[in-house]
Amino acid sequence: MKRPANAALIGLGMVADMHAQAIAGSQGRVQLRGVLSRRVEAAQQFQAKHDVPRAYVDLDALLADDGLDFAIVATPPDARTEFLGALAARGLPVLCEKPLERDLPRATALVQTFDRAALPFGAVLQHRMRPAAITLKERIARGELGDITTVEVRVPWWRDQSYYDAPGRGTYARDGGGVLITQAIHTLDLMMDLVGDVAEVQAITASSRLHRLEAEDFAAAALRFASGATGSLMASTTHFPGAAESITLNGTTASAALTADSLTIYHRDGRVDSDGAAGGSGGGADPMAFSNDWHRAVIEDFARAVLTGRPPAIPARSALRVHALIDAMAASARKGLRIQPEAPHD
Repeated sequence: MKRPANAALIGLGMVADMHAQAIAGSQGRVQLRGVLSRRVEAAQQFQAKHDVPRAYVDLDALLADDGLDFAIVATPPDARTEFLGALAARGLPVLCEKPLERDLPRATALVQTFDRAALPFGAVLQHRMRPAAITLKERIARGELGDITTVEVRVPWWRDQSYYDAPGRGTYARDGGGVLITQAIHTLDLMMDLVGDVAEVQAITASSRLHRLEAEDFAAAALRFASGATGSLMASTTHFPGAAESITLNGTTASAALTADSLTIYHRDGRVDSDGAAGGSGGGADPMAFSNDWHRAVIEDFARAVLTGRPPAIPARSALRVHALIDAMAASARKGLRIQPEAPHD
């Protein structure tokens, strides 16, 4: 990029510091020009903490700033539609935190809004940017695992009750659900990025005695992929003290174990390859205990896409299939039936 891309950050909740730190680490490729919160005092405090030039008093002030190249939207899911509609009408590209919205129909509507406006619309699904995940995807493409036959996904995370005591957290009205859409969405998205679409799912969900929340803090599912592979999922915020999420792929010539950003491949001929390193993943009581490198990679890529006119590496449309899978899991758990995830449509 010949010049820095100027970004605004909307929403100053738990993940906002991560975005500010990621931008600060971009070596001048991206600059945080302004921040917006529904509480002006919070925006001013954030402005001072991160040395941001502007704290917008309201959305109109942000929309009037002609120095912006794009906005990052990190509000709770139930507040997305209002902001994104106004940003699209203003002609401003948007990078949106996960989930896009609370369910597939609402997420699809947002994608369609930006399609009609012909604007870049990206999703912060930063697990795709983990170096070990990129390496695994490349090795799958080269055929090193052979045909993938079975898949195991585990998200053994922990959240204490104080996490769910935050107003609206873990509710259907604000978040759209619990552990599936708030925590496991990253690993499920990466799973499909590696293995392909899920054709059928049978799931159970539960709200355990360990937490007081409206939605689920535990989910398990059997998966059948469009490729013919079969798999299993366990996602939880009940696993004290919490551990890194993992994806295990068993192929006809090798098996791969991806745990956070550490990859090990076990070849049938006895060779063992390792890549990446262990590190925090946010699986314990501190949800933000992980590197901002992956957020920085997403933000820098989106900034380059906006300034050069190419598509972003993680377009928001590509997030619709994980929304479809999560909706199908929830429906399967409610009905006690096998469900086919809805195919995202234009």
